Amino acid sequence: MAEIITMPKLGLTMKEGVVAKWVKAEGETVEAGDILLEITTDKLTNSIEAGSAGVLKKIIVSEGEKVPCQSPLCVIGQEDEDIAACLAEIEESQHE
Repeated sequence: MAEIITMPKLGLTMKEGVVAKWVKAEGETVEAGDILLEITTDKLTNSIEAGSAGVLKKIIVSEGEKVPCQSPLCVIGQEDEDIAACLAEIEESQHE
């Protein structure tokens, strides 16, 4: 089942973060614990790891974009998995 990776809340006062760099590319295989991307806040830079193995199916936020905590960043799924429902859920949540 596809997994949506979201912008983590790394501190009590953190409200948003910036995608500094994507380490993995769309279509690339990832293992649990692999670093997917780096995010920066007003205080630090952090590496975000994959929670599960699969393929980085979709990058939602481009490098340099600032997004609120808990916003979707990317989707990891199995190589042949259809993530259309997952993307529809993300699209719907962004319009609420």
